[in-house]
Amino acid sequence: MADKNLEQATFGGGCFWCLEAVFSELKGVEQVLPGYSGGTVPNPSYELVCTNTTNHAEVVQVTYDPEVITYGELLDVFFSIHDPTTLNRQGEDVGTQYRSVIFYHNAKQKEAAEQAVKTHQKYWADPIVTEIVPLEAFYPAEDYHREYFRNHPEKPYCSLVINPKVQKFRAKFTDMLQKQM
Repeated sequence: MADKNLEQATFGGGCFWCLEAVFSELKGVEQVLPGYSGGTVPNPSYELVCTNTTNHAEVVQVTYDPEVITYGELLDVFFSIHDPTTLNRQGEDVGTQYRSVIFYHNAKQKEAAEQAVKTHQKYWADPIVTEIVPLEAFYPAEDYHREYFRNHPEKPYCSLVINPKVQKFRAKFTDMLQKQM
């Protein structure tokens, strides 16, 4: 594993539990870490982010092997698992922390993200409002947020919100999945 040239991508598209559940099932993804980006307060807590006063988004930082999965493929998954046309909202989750945002790590990612917006716009009647901004800081979320769906499938939010997204994702991206866990 030390020989791999891993890269990172950072996405926000609603609750980070949903994003983590999906991205962690992809071939070539080594780690998915929920956290916070885009805000004005260093090292924010979940409780502080929920006040909508920090401007942080709930995000996942995806560490992946670009020889197995490309950044473009990650973008395709990203635009397929949330509604990029709703401003500061995904379903019943409302607030700036739930906005659709791509935090790019370099100029190549920025260009790919801008192209992905153009490519995916044809699938949506409303304009895509996904922000594309440079990653300035990523703050890992508290430990209890990690692998939340895997650890708590019986919780109502997991069964009613996350599970349908995961099932839809699995049906659409079957060829990109790791072996079922």
